[in-house]
Amino acid sequence: MRGRRLVFLALVSAMILAVVSAMGLILGSDGFTIVEIAMLVLFTLNTPWVVIGFFNALIGFVLLHATRDPIKLVLPVRPPADDAPITERTAIVMPVFNEVPERIFRHLQTVVESLDGTGEADAFEIFLLSDTRDPAIAAEEQARFERWRAEDRAPDRLHYRRREDNTGHKTGNLRDFCERWGDRFTHMIVLDADSVMSGPAIVNLTRTMQANPSLGILQSLPVGLPSTSAFARVFQFGMRHGMRVYATGAAWWQGDEGPYWGHNAILRLGPFRDHCRLPLLPGKPPLGGEILSHDQVEAVLMRRAGYEVRVLPVAQGSFEENPPTLPDFLKRDLRWCNGNMQYLKLLRLPGIRPLGRLQLVLAILMYLGAPFWLGFLALGFTQAAMGTAVATETAASALIGTAPSELAIGLFMVMIAMSMSPVLFGVADVLCDRRRRQAYGGAGALIGGAAAQLLFGVLLGPILSIAHTIFIVGLLFGRCAGWDAQTRDGHRISLGQALRGLWPQTATGVAVTAGLAATAPSVLPWAAPICLGLVLSVPFACITSSPALGRRLQRLRVCATPEERQPPPVVRRLGLRALTGYPGTPERPAVGEPVAMRVRSR
Repeated sequence: MRGRRLVFLALVSAMILAVVSAMGLILGSDGFTIVEIAMLVLFTLNTPWVVIGFFNALIGFVLLHATRDPIKLVLPVRPPADDAPITERTAIVMPVFNEVPERIFRHLQTVVESLDGTGEADAFEIFLLSDTRDPAIAAEEQARFERWRAEDRAPDRLHYRRREDNTGHKTGNLRDFCERWGDRFTHMIVLDADSVMSGPAIVNLTRTMQANPSLGILQSLPVGLPSTSAFARVFQFGMRHGMRVYATGAAWWQGDEGPYWGHNAILRLGPFRDHCRLPLLPGKPPLGGEILSHDQVEAVLMRRAGYEVRVLPVAQGSFEENPPTLPDFLKRDLRWCNGNMQYLKLLRLPGIRPLGRLQLVLAILMYLGAPFWLGFLALGFTQAAMGTAVATETAASALIGTAPSELAIGLFMVMIAMSMSPVLFGVADVLCDRRRRQAYGGAGALIGGAAAQLLFGVLLGPILSIAHTIFIVGLLFGRCAGWDAQTRDGHRISLGQALRGLWPQTATGVAVTAGLAATAPSVLPWAAPICLGLVLSVPFACITSSPALGRRLQRLRVCATPEERQPPPVVRRLGLRALTGYPGTPERPAVGEPVAMRVRSR
């Protein structure tokens, strides 16, 4: 493993050195000004995240198509026998907070039904861990749970607990479970309120943990559930094929110090309880107090305790729902941003391994890249507008702010290609496999969906960058992310709602476009992707939230994933609206009707 990491370090370092040197040659062609030095620093700080993503995708693609058994290379554990008896007990836990009860019971009951079909269900118990504060929602949770117990074949395996005090949010909820019931179980599978896992996937994870006592966390690869939300459909289409190559490449060099994404994973419960208690950070929120992004910290602490943290980069049997609109996506993303920025106070945590510290640094860079990139662009645009650079002639300066030399244009194209590499290699991965191409509806459907997703990403990127930058600046002045229930059902975003949330993006886009048009119009073609994303942020949010557009994309199978075109049994049982029209799909259960009864009756 050390050799792999050295190879990866050499590749990443060489590429960073190459692109930073190229930028230095461009900016310093007639000597450096203070502005150009600042631009080079900001470019350098933003580059590692892009380069690491590129090599993750490239290595993943090579492993998937140039080796006989890529999974064995990235997950070198003792494989369990398919019929190995499960002798260790596992708790399946779902912490919830003010969620729609119909959804959480639909998902949990579907998981249990699928688990029953494996013949191994007696080794598992189900825990719904409620932090709900709304009395009406809590009453419905209790009523639905009692009805489920009355109908289930083994009611003693079903448990419902509601905390009176939801200290610590989700992590406090899970900590309470571990301290109350941890001695009864060897493993714990964590589901979010929007998660679903198939029985075979759960059994496979459990058998793998049972056969490998050194494993502390085994993270599966969740994919998006079929959705009629236009925003969710297009977003998760790119994630569906891009994550396979990216996660495979990352697992190759991260090995036993991989990530944990907080759900759809199995954990060894004893070590998790004993070694993964989150520290209370010094100072006040937003950077002090309780840690909001718990998952990667828990992975680092589990590895510090001597247990392996690994990823199974297979998209099979593990599902989640994605936010249905841009504002809902931003709300979740900014909470993650707040949590990841707290990692700055954990970099000196005693006893953690070097790669663990790197994982925390990468989590921080995932969000700090936005202000670095925007600062770089702002200086470049300003320099071009003032006519002080070598190059106000045109510029690959939408990205690099200077002359349109062959080197500048080449660097611009390289950086764009590396930024898009997970999606591009993901598409290439599917195109190389006839069976997987057919699962996406053929090469034409895949390429068409990928083109839509790339356009979507071009428009979304600048919107997110402005949001991250404003939020990070706000953290310095005490702005905190809230912890509220997420909106998971599709809904229309009005013009007023979009404008209230996205006016900074709109104002920035209009100002930059007008400024460049007046002072450096030749730069506008290069700056167009950024300016368009910002100027169109409000209509983008409204249009992608449109239920009518979502239904039309669903009818036309635009950005339809394999799970929509050929739903596996556990997805088919959910009766999702996005599966309407597919043969054998159960009708969507009405709110208030027991899901398990409805599906079985058909």
